[in-house]
Amino acid sequence: MEKMLEKTKKIISLIGFDSVTIEPDEEQNKINVLIRDDSISSEKNQELVKALTHLGRLMTGTEDTQLFFDVNNYKRDREAIILKLARTAAKKAAVTKERVPLPPMNSYERMIIHNELSLRPDVETGSEGEAKERHVVVKPTEL
Repeated sequence: MEKMLEKTKKIISLIGFDSVTIEPDEEQNKINVLIRDDSISSEKNQELVKALTHLGRLMTGTEDTQLFFDVNNYKRDREAIILKLARTAAKKAAVTKERVPLPPMNSYERMIIHNELSLRPDVETGSEGEAKERHVVVKPTEL
């Protein structure tokens, strides 16, 4: 963990962001990297999070430590939107007793929905579709 933390600090300092907070989480064996940089337009946040996540995967390789990046709170805000969407879809599926397909999402976003709704006894989730069209379907447990 300590070696990965040092590598992360070195690479992030070379990139030159305005403000960076690096938070190691020994318990979960992960490092959260929170970047705040006003020179980055909001349209670029998603691309930068993807690029940094890719860099993190290359850096960790076979190591157990995981790197999580967030730029200008893009990921945090996106997760909040996804959770709200999941809860709304679950309510709709439970009330209407019909399947509720959600928009296509990446595997991480689909996992957030599956995890969020897994404790609800009135609905279940499944993923459907291929590649970029893969999406979650929320359905009442009776179907």
